Amino acid sequence: MIISIGCDHSALELKNELIKYLEEKGHVISDKGTFTKDSCDYTDYGYMVAKDLKDGKADRGIVICFTGIGMSIIANKVKGVRCALVGSKDAAQLTREHNDTNCLALSAKYTGYALAKEIVDVWLNTEFSHNERHQRRIDKISKYEEEF
Repeated sequence: MIISIGCDHSALELKNELIKYLEEKGHVISDKGTFTKDSCDYTDYGYMVAKDLKDGKADRGIVICFTGIGMSIIANKVKGVRCALVGSKDAAQLTREHNDTNCLALSAKYTGYALAKEIVDVWLNTEFSHNERHQRRIDKISKYEEEF
């Protein structure tokens, strides 16, 4: 699987650890940065990951900042991206089963490496349920995107 990943300065260490872990599992990683701990704007890196998804250059995206909130907001501004801020394995499973998310937002402050790894594993290995009500809701989201 091709995974685009990006972070801000506060999440550099978590991003780098996840990249190593994902590459060991055989995934192809497109690292959008940041690459230093110099202060930067999370918006730039979250947008690059979301654009990879929109343009078909990645199968999934992972965005990480201090809380994960800003990254989830910017990723969701890009048409076709469904990004969820996740802090538990249960939420990772549900966001794939119910929302067919293609982007995962993580918090560097609230999510340690061990939990982040577990969340990513569940999220990557859970399929969308294809339940009629969930698909109907996703279709509505896509329709709403067309209004803007």
